[in-house]
Amino acid sequence: MDHGTTSPLASPALDRRAILKTAGISSLAVAAAASSADAATAPGRGPTPWSLDFSVVRRQRPVDLVARGFEQLRDRFEDRSQRYERLSPTGRPGRVRLQGGHLKVTGTSFFTLFRSTTRQVAPYAAVVVDVARGGTSQGTVMSGLVKDADNYVVAWYDQAAGSVGLDVSVGGEVQTLATAEASLQRPFQLGFGLTSTTVVALVDDGSGFRPLAKGNLTGIVDLRRPAALAQWRNGFGVRAPSGTVVLDGVTAGYFGQLGLRDPHLVTRADGTPYLKDGKAYLTFTQAGLGFFETAHWGVWTMDVRTFELTQVANLFFQRDGERTVLGDHAGHIVFDDRSDRWIIANSTWGDFTGESVQVNYVTLPERRSPLRGVHVLRTRKLPLPVAQLPSAAVGQWDPHLTRIGRRWYVAFVNARAFFNFYPALARSGPGEDFTDLRLVGADDDKVETEGTVLQKFGERWYVLASNGDASPAAIRGQYPVYDLTMRQVGRLDAPHPTNIPWPMVIPVPLRNNRTRWLMVTFNGTQLNEELLGYGTHGDLIVMRADRTTYGHQFKPLPR
Repeated sequence: MDHGTTSPLASPALDRRAILKTAGISSLAVAAAASSADAATAPGRGPTPWSLDFSVVRRQRPVDLVARGFEQLRDRFEDRSQRYERLSPTGRPGRVRLQGGHLKVTGTSFFTLFRSTTRQVAPYAAVVVDVARGGTSQGTVMSGLVKDADNYVVAWYDQAAGSVGLDVSVGGEVQTLATAEASLQRPFQLGFGLTSTTVVALVDDGSGFRPLAKGNLTGIVDLRRPAALAQWRNGFGVRAPSGTVVLDGVTAGYFGQLGLRDPHLVTRADGTPYLKDGKAYLTFTQAGLGFFETAHWGVWTMDVRTFELTQVANLFFQRDGERTVLGDHAGHIVFDDRSDRWIIANSTWGDFTGESVQVNYVTLPERRSPLRGVHVLRTRKLPLPVAQLPSAAVGQWDPHLTRIGRRWYVAFVNARAFFNFYPALARSGPGEDFTDLRLVGADDDKVETEGTVLQKFGERWYVLASNGDASPAAIRGQYPVYDLTMRQVGRLDAPHPTNIPWPMVIPVPLRNNRTRWLMVTFNGTQLNEELLGYGTHGDLIVMRADRTTYGHQFKPLPR
């Protein structure tokens, strides 16, 4: 996971760049990586990581407040098919009518909340209300989550005051978490976003959503607990001293993403890419509304010809012994056809406080595919060996699992401290499972190298990684390549667009018995960092090798 806009109530717990500035990480006199000058492919052995020259062919950034394909509520107020519970915190609800695709609320000193029947099973939600052109200029509109008349959390826009903000009511006691000045002309959209404990009010008056106010629910109400969240529904509201407030529609569902990072190809146990109908299945860390704990994990398809992206799954997690639902991410999904199971391993960034991170895992039977729909999965710790570190080491992350021969190999990252880390490799004994691991080796000369990926080129397997900005100048911005003893044998020839971009190489089989080589990574471009803080990166970057190679690196999957 690459650690590559501010509310006084909810500033990020840690900023990686600030940590690095104060950590005093000294440059090491490390020799440069082995030369890649010999670019020729050895006859009969196929390509090597350093015989391919990658260049950028596409850069894109899907930004969605409500995740496409994961809408739970979409109402244009054209009929009465969608039912709402009408609530009034003040006991004066106003008169409601549907007319010509509009919802109109009229009265004197009225306050009406509309609680839908729809909800999410994880605290990653978004609600968008379309505010119509007509109606009173004295009204306030709201979007958010509603439990009852005394319990709600909403983004609001007060047209008379020219301000936007966030309110949370618990037991009838209302707290305003944040406010900001705003002057909007109707029509516009008012958005509410929840990612873990962070809430944000956003508006779109024609140029896309922009966040204006940010708050945090910590210590007020914990919607990460399933029993609590189950009582809350997608909702919206209006209030005014007099006149009519007019709405054109409401959309709600799972929160989408501000950026995509940490691309990881879904594979079979032997490393075969999960490619179906010309589409590769990948997992991404979907950037939330703030630091690492606001992100979550999703499964996407990418057309290997057009690079079009489509989200197909949302994955959330509960850990053994814990009740909260978290957005853990930065991991790998493997289908093990020998055991008819899915293996899901990721990193516990979902509640990151700067104390520790570990690799967790869960297995699912084949019929419970994680590649479609919404899942809340319970994980446990993967017992990775501690590579040349004391037991007090702070973390391990970025797992990649592959079965080579009769052994499982797991590449991962070891951390001495936040953020001072290096790549490592473990493997099982012959015939043992991926949970029975012993250390093979580690490159503990590195101080900021992560994004570990196991990839086969030709007849050989390699571990790929990425050197960050805190690396010594001689190796900074490189993708080191290791053999299966963790000896560095070269480096990947590809652009390095951010601090630590993952080198996710994808061998694509072609019909003419050749292989096209793609690489998917990301950059560190933030969105609205001045309010949301660090963590909203990045742009997705697709690269392609300068040539195809003979033969199929992996046998294509059946259609």
